[in-house]
Amino acid sequence: MKHHLAGTQKDVGACKDVTDEVKKEILELVVGLQQNLNKKSRLNMEEETVEASEKRKNSEASSPTNIFKKRVVGTQTTINNMFKKGMREEACQAIARFFYNNVIPFNVAKSEEFIAMLYLFSRHGLGFKPPSCHEIKVKYLKEEVQNTSLALQAHRDEWKKMGCTIMINGWTDKKRRTIINFLVNRPKGIVVLKSINASSISKIAEKVFEMMDSIVEEVGEENVIQVVTDNAANYKVAGHLLMTKRKRLFWTLCATHCVDLMLEDLL
Repeated sequence: MKHHLAGTQKDVGACKDVTDEVKKEILELVVGLQQNLNKKSRLNMEEETVEASEKRKNSEASSPTNIFKKRVVGTQTTINNMFKKGMREEACQAIARFFYNNVIPFNVAKSEEFIAMLYLFSRHGLGFKPPSCHEIKVKYLKEEVQNTSLALQAHRDEWKKMGCTIMINGWTDKKRRTIINFLVNRPKGIVVLKSINASSISKIAEKVFEMMDSIVEEVGEENVIQVVTDNAANYKVAGHLLMTKRKRLFWTLCATHCVDLMLEDLL
């Protein structure tokens, strides 16, 4: 009856009087029943395969030789796991002690470089010889500077294509020094261009302007779309001076700093 109403033509002719709505509903029901039937058949086949495999294993394990072999393999696996666990605990304790004795911040363990370092250790295997103090201070430092320069050049090429935003962020360290970070933002990421100690000039608008202007010159005026600073009075004056000299770019207040100031007023 279902195939007759659904019009599947399976062992029966299609009903000519059934409405389209009923035909669609019955067809969905038939398809669902067929899918369930196929699923049950597949499960039955899998169960038969597993049952046959278990019987074969039990038959093989019944002989004294196989029983002894099974026990030896199981015991050996347990010993290996315990040995590896002990080695891992010892290695982890050594890594933790390295953090403690050298006063390394714990969140360094979350860095990508830390994970990559340990991964490369494991790939090398036994007998790895760590770099000497001289190698870290001279050889590999020079290589890292070269790699950083190459990465920065790739960013500079993007600045020329897409333009960029210079972001200026000032903060005070534990020694009460005013440190200013210069960052360059583009669609594919942010580059920390440099950081300087601006304690002697941070309050003087003209000096701040000269500092901002030199950064624009370094990045390339033709590549800069805007310069973003905080809302301090000296940066406001410096920003207007910058736009007066550099007609191609805009000075913009940091929205986050503005919101922060508004919330402080509310509190």
